[in-house]
Amino acid sequence: MRSVTATRYVAPLREGGSLPGLCEADDLGTYVVKFHGAGQGRRVLVAEVLAASLAGALGLAVPELVRAQVDPVIGKGEPDEEVQDLLLRSPGENLGMDFLPGALSYDPLVDPVDAEWAARVLWFDAFCLNVDRSWRNPNALWWGGRPWLIDHGAALYFHHDWPRAAASTARPLRHAGDHLLIGAAADVAGVDAACAAVLTPEVFRAAVEEVPEGWLAAEPGFDSVEELRAAYVAWFAARVGGGRPWVADLRAVQAAAVGEARRG
Repeated sequence: MRSVTATRYVAPLREGGSLPGLCEADDLGTYVVKFHGAGQGRRVLVAEVLAASLAGALGLAVPELVRAQVDPVIGKGEPDEEVQDLLLRSPGENLGMDFLPGALSYDPLVDPVDAEWAARVLWFDAFCLNVDRSWRNPNALWWGGRPWLIDHGAALYFHHDWPRAAASTARPLRHAGDHLLIGAAADVAGVDAACAAVLTPEVFRAAVEEVPEGWLAAEPGFDSVEELRAAYVAWFAARVGGGRPWVADLRAVQAAAVGEARRG
């Protein structure tokens, strides 16, 4: 990821639970910045980086992520004490996502839908255990004539409980029936083999190397950052291997959703 320095805090974005902020940077770009001092912690930023890297490998568009250097002084003009406190807790390296001006929330009932693309998104979200792409919270934008995936902080939730992480490698996607694209996607079986083939050990290692060392340091249960990076790679490898029972579960949910739509 490129590194930029935030030069101005523009506004808080209160739609997100972690209180991200819109910031201008020294490269003249504007970014949605998530802060490591937010209540959800740095693992959310780790999940964002890992998921975005894997989505890119699968050919899914994600806005560019950058390492956003933040000096808390930029928030002095912000009247909201909550924002000031957040910036004071988040000096140094935070996560920025390229702001897409004029983007609209993606709606598969309104915007063009490619069923194969939708199947890849569905497969990707199931692989990453991303429970946060639903009708209530699409986390997808329509911009520049195509859809973009955003906000993957809720994905990879296994890393909040490393001692039990191995048990989640075969786990189905929770609430898959509520997924934004469950009714628009082609059968995930049609993309399963191709998606799995793309996610090689080299792709996993490249993804974890993108995560700044400071966001991985001092993780309980690990003696080093490299040991933690290896644990992520091992989880990904187990998730994509082993027959992928979570794909069969997802297919069953898809079939139920299609049947319900026909009855309706």
